Amino acid sequence: MKYFVYLLISKKYGKFFSYVGITNNLKKRINLHNSSRGAKYTRGKKWYLAYKKSYNSKSKALKEEYRLKNDKKKREIIKLTFNLKNENFNSFTL
Repeated sequence: MKYFVYLLISKKYGKFFSYVGITNNLKKRINLHNSSRGAKYTRGKKWYLAYKKSYNSKSKALKEEYRLKNDKKKREIIKLTFNLKNENFNSFTL
């Protein structure tokens, strides 16, 4: 079974938010976050997939999730890269 480590970003009231998670069904998980049935932190925001990486082992995916959650510098780089690729996101507001 494949596991995905993902980073979502959102913008609300001019402020950027990011969320890191792990799942074995990425599309379903993002839909849960966007329908306010995912993690409590993600409720009430529109989320966009900025980063994903797949693993064949759950333990490897959990280790990567932990690293990404604690590596603020890498998260900022991913956010900046996403913003540059998606110029419409810069003007996105809820």
